[in-house]
Amino acid sequence: MIFTQYYLDCLSQASYLIGDETSGRAVVVDPRRDVGEYLADAEAQGLAIELVVETHFHADFLSGHLELAAATGAEVGYSSVANPEFSFRPLGDGQRLELGEVVLEFRHTPGHTPESMCIVVWEHSDDAEPHAVLTGDTLFIGDVGRPDLLASAGHSQADLASSLFDSLHTQLLTLPDGTRLFPGHGAGSACGKNLSTETMSTIGDQRRSNYAVLAPDRATFIDLVTEGQPVAPGYFAHDVELNRSSHDLLDETEEPAALTLGQVEDVVAEGAAIVDVRDPEEFARGHLSGSINVGLNGRYAEFAGSVLPVGVQMALVADPGTQLEAKNRLARIGFDDVVGYLVDPYAVMAAHPDRTVKASRLTAAALAGRIADIEGLQIVDVRNHAECEGGSIPDSIRIPVASVRDRIHELSADRPTVVYCAGGYRSSVVASLLRSLGFGDVSDLVGGYPAWGGSVQQAG
Repeated sequence: MIFTQYYLDCLSQASYLIGDETSGRAVVVDPRRDVGEYLADAEAQGLAIELVVETHFHADFLSGHLELAAATGAEVGYSSVANPEFSFRPLGDGQRLELGEVVLEFRHTPGHTPESMCIVVWEHSDDAEPHAVLTGDTLFIGDVGRPDLLASAGHSQADLASSLFDSLHTQLLTLPDGTRLFPGHGAGSACGKNLSTETMSTIGDQRRSNYAVLAPDRATFIDLVTEGQPVAPGYFAHDVELNRSSHDLLDETEEPAALTLGQVEDVVAEGAAIVDVRDPEEFARGHLSGSINVGLNGRYAEFAGSVLPVGVQMALVADPGTQLEAKNRLARIGFDDVVGYLVDPYAVMAAHPDRTVKASRLTAAALAGRIADIEGLQIVDVRNHAECEGGSIPDSIRIPVASVRDRIHELSADRPTVVYCAGGYRSSVVASLLRSLGFGDVSDLVGGYPAWGGSVQQAG
């Protein structure tokens, strides 16, 4: 058996290539949209990808099932209760697929979504125990899939949570303790609230340690998994529909168009956003006025999809040589409206100081001084609610990144404002967004809340 896990740290997303060396047949499970790595690995190992299996309609990324199908001729497989708007192979509960000696068994596990399923992997058809189970977004390491994402589509989160309870106890926890567990996501994903940084576990480990699995009864389980979930980014509903439907394919080798400053200004006049993908420190030293800073060296696509409206056109400002990566990573969440990138941005900004501004970033000491000196200072905490349990700056307004656009009315554009997070990445995203929306005096806190907490301890 050939078994490869691909893990994207920037989306906390896992996908899998499973092949049989004896037959050369293979499947890919939950692929990301830029599929070149799967194709290269399959070719290098003499495998033919014949099926692309999706464990469910994903919300947090746009899958590469259509790209892989176009490149290989493979079928796309979903649970037989799924309803995509394209031709697919329905996979029934308990159905087995023999690749050769390797066998896949599909188990329906509704709960995170109605069509969710998991895949039990047998290295040999006559093995006494399975090699592994791919659990998608049903069972994570340390958590289970959140049941509330489809509430806006008419599904009760309590009903989905009840289904999830049954799926765990009748379909997954019936597997032997030694069965390796490979989830669809890890820590950082908004698909759950307590995901581990580990990317592999066992059924036995989760039986002993997972808070949701340890719930003594259905009612307790429902209460546990429906409370305290992080705010879902705004693009989630968009991606569910894209994954369900036919859509344009990504050409991951195609560079975005090269733009002059004049061309950037033209598309901005027509409603495009300038997305500066450099690090917050570089952005603060100088950037085009009105730019939104979402750095590549972070959870770039997720936070771009949290603060940018679906369908907005984007002109990129990137360090030379990174514009293709910036385009492709946006495409992973279905944000395909990149009109181009600014050529030689440092030279352009040097030549046009009238279009270039700096961003205010404060140390903890400087922030303490502003709090003492400025009456009515507006302090915005953009961490998720669970992160705030360890403390916050007094009188902070708590608005997670994913909620800022919807709750912008709670902030005053006329008041001096300081934004902070846990490290300085998200605060630069939100501070730049506020400036682009007309807030006049906006800073963010270098080092985030830990810097503030350390400063307070030193002062004490």
